[in-house]
Amino acid sequence: MTKLLPAVQLRVPTEEDAYAWHRVFADPEVMEFQGGAPAELSVYEELTARQRMHDAQLGFCFWTMLDTAGEVIGFTGAQPWPRDWGPVGRIEIGWRLARPYWGKGYVTAAALETLDRVRAAGVPEVVAMVDAANARSIAVARRLGMELAETFPLGGQGRQGHRFTLAL
Repeated sequence: MTKLLPAVQLRVPTEEDAYAWHRVFADPEVMEFQGGAPAELSVYEELTARQRMHDAQLGFCFWTMLDTAGEVIGFTGAQPWPRDWGPVGRIEIGWRLARPYWGKGYVTAAALETLDRVRAAGVPEVVAMVDAANARSIAVARRLGMELAETFPLGGQGRQGHRFTLAL
């Protein structure tokens, strides 16, 4: 990778991060591939609590992403796949970023750090589940060296999803 990536900090989400995630993800563009509408605060309260549990139990989670000024700009990290369909039992890598930070390399930088951390935790492989129309996330998965392993129907309406994999 020849592009210089920005500095990014990752930390285990705090209770206060639920409010920050709710605020930075209130943009419909950010939520386009997550249902299109902002989630309720309670969703982020539960999500940040679950991530703290994952970090305590597994040594990794979806970490809060901070820019060099210490501002919350999103999350990235890894967690056990949370649904009863798809790659059950696998470790999912994922990311979500506030709109003003798109296209600047933050997700790639944070995801590379995530890969280092989950590799150090002994995870042999990660998956990324991406809406087939989400060109930005597909580009990140490819920059990470992930390979397309499966295309599947996604939630009706003719949408497709991609499962990318990467051996660590």
